[in-house]
Amino acid sequence: MLASARAICDRVCTLTTIQAADMALSATICKAQISIADMDRHHYQDYRLTVARHPSENDERMMQRVLCFAMYACEGLEFTKGLSTDDEPDLWHKDLSGDIQHWIDLGQPDEKRLRRACGRAQRVTIHCYSGHSARIWFDKSLPRLSRFRHLSIVHIEPEQCAELALLAARNMMLQVSIEDAQIYVSDADHSVLVTPTTWYPATPS
Repeated sequence: MLASARAICDRVCTLTTIQAADMALSATICKAQISIADMDRHHYQDYRLTVARHPSENDERMMQRVLCFAMYACEGLEFTKGLSTDDEPDLWHKDLSGDIQHWIDLGQPDEKRLRRACGRAQRVTIHCYSGHSARIWFDKSLPRLSRFRHLSIVHIEPEQCAELALLAARNMMLQVSIEDAQIYVSDADHSVLVTPTTWYPATPS
């Protein structure tokens, strides 16, 4: 009976190992060393990041996640399972008790997801980067956005996203400088200027 139990245990361990290996093989692991100088928030810090790139994720989307990390960098901010699960955003910041302080999502979430995010987190940021389709989504969603507390929506121009994607690599060393809401992202060969626009809440012109 003991031998049988050991056999079952060995089988479970083997299956777990295989499943873990399958999960690891399904994502491309990228490393990023980022030096952030954020004059707007007075945040100056170096980070070593591991970015698991989902098989369906392109360079533009992956680099938008890296950009979000740089824009909102703080202790406790981390990448989540992202596209691998519907229950988590692309990044989140949790406090020591496990409460979600900041929920950061990429793309164009539906009303149900917005409601769930705002119900779980103290702050919610939606990061759009797909140009015309993002504008259509925003205009359609705008009449209902006032019901969601502590929500902000930021847009990055597609041309800037394409330029930022050129910095994507398996191993990245990036410098990020932020001042007056302008973001410079550079490596040894290229420098990209990113100018986020806050769509919601609207800022006075």
